[in-house]
Amino acid sequence: MRLRLMESTLAGGGEKRELPPPFRNPFVHDLRFTTAQKLQIGFMTVTLFPIRLFIAAFMMLLAWPFAFIASVGRSETAVEPQCLWRKLVDVVLRTIMRVMWFAGGFHWISIKGRQAPPAEAPILTLGPHSSYFDAIPVTMTMASIVMKAESKDIPVWGTLIRYIRPVFVSRSDQDSRRKTVEEIKRRARETLPFRETKTTPQNIPELIRFRNKTDDTITWTWQGPGAFKILWLTLCQLHNEFEIEYLPIYSPSEEEKKNPALFAHNVRRLMAKALQVPVTDYSFEDCQLATAQGQVRLPVDTCLLEFSKLLRSLGLKRVNWEKLLQDYGKRARSLQGQRLSLEDFGRFLELPVSLELRHMFALFDEHSMDVREFVIAFSVVCRPAKTLDTIRLAFQMFGAEQDGAITESELMCILRTALGLGELKVSRLFRAIDEEDSGKISFESFREFVDQHPDFGEQYLYSDSAGFGSSSPSHATNGFCADFSPCEQKKLD
Repeated sequence: MRLRLMESTLAGGGEKRELPPPFRNPFVHDLRFTTAQKLQIGFMTVTLFPIRLFIAAFMMLLAWPFAFIASVGRSETAVEPQCLWRKLVDVVLRTIMRVMWFAGGFHWISIKGRQAPPAEAPILTLGPHSSYFDAIPVTMTMASIVMKAESKDIPVWGTLIRYIRPVFVSRSDQDSRRKTVEEIKRRARETLPFRETKTTPQNIPELIRFRNKTDDTITWTWQGPGAFKILWLTLCQLHNEFEIEYLPIYSPSEEEKKNPALFAHNVRRLMAKALQVPVTDYSFEDCQLATAQGQVRLPVDTCLLEFSKLLRSLGLKRVNWEKLLQDYGKRARSLQGQRLSLEDFGRFLELPVSLELRHMFALFDEHSMDVREFVIAFSVVCRPAKTLDTIRLAFQMFGAEQDGAITESELMCILRTALGLGELKVSRLFRAIDEEDSGKISFESFREFVDQHPDFGEQYLYSDSAGFGSSSPSHATNGFCADFSPCEQKKLD
């Protein structure tokens, strides 16, 4: 699999199309500070930080009984007019939350544009979702939000969350997502003020910006500083600038009404342009791929994320992927390394030649490809936490008929594809496994070696190959710090 693609020759006329340049992994965040910044953080840690932390904790505890009492006997989904005493609770909670944010260094909040009334735009599309402090605009209005179901079980904070009657969604459950969309529509029809991260008709895009010189302390992502570290570093800043901008109401065109995906894409592009940030098509499933704890860690610059995105666009990442993978594996083995053209590749997948298929093909080669590489990448994307199962499948496709063993060049092809890299050196690893110097290794010997050397990648692969290693100072055995809830991790396993 090739890592860097600048242009690909398209079949039928020799037209060349520029492909995306190497990307920065959106799931990795690295914090780096100058000596002066480190000294400031050290000084603030022993002076202002404990005071701010105490005030924030006190405000949370003070808000809890108000939220709890106001939630008693109230439906979590039904939308009814607020009675007088609950309106007073709203004011009290907003005040308490504002004091908490002020104590945390968010001394003033800049607002650009005008928020449309609920009757005109019942849904506010808030972005980007890159920080725990995205909660600030929510606490300013006590509007409902879409959030993961596990959040309601957080002590104290969970009570405050339930008070605003959010729509809970399980991000790994497709049916839950569908129900969430239906619930959003229902509430929108009843003109409940609403904040969420997807787009629906007659919404108002709402942007948030952190304008600190060290705003990296605010940013959250899957691999990088955890919740407490972000809280600590942010509270160690003298002042944290926060800006909200309301864009004009966006109403869909007739074409967008017929194609909601187009509508969502156009709204997202509008927001990205206003924020002056790039747009990516990576999803929660890609995050699961990037952060899964497997026996072989994925490098930061893996192109398997791009591969996963193309799988979705081609409709290949389905619920019944196990059966599809088994079928692909058998047919790929029968081809015995025969290289396929773009048209042959389309027939193998039973798909017409399309722009997406051309891009998929170009990830492997411009002219011909070994379809076994596609099957390996497909296996990694579908079961990222079970990389040994992928390696077993690869040995079955590449191995000799008499003993199922593979050569060094075949091991290089397997691991290079499984990691989504263009170049990879495996000589030291192969020699370490092939103790008898036979020139071949079996899957059993590979698995035994991995069992004895769980960090074999760090010792035998990553030190030899460019492009490996997380920019984060710490990582799990496979190089990624997974941040899934227990139930989500079980689903991966």
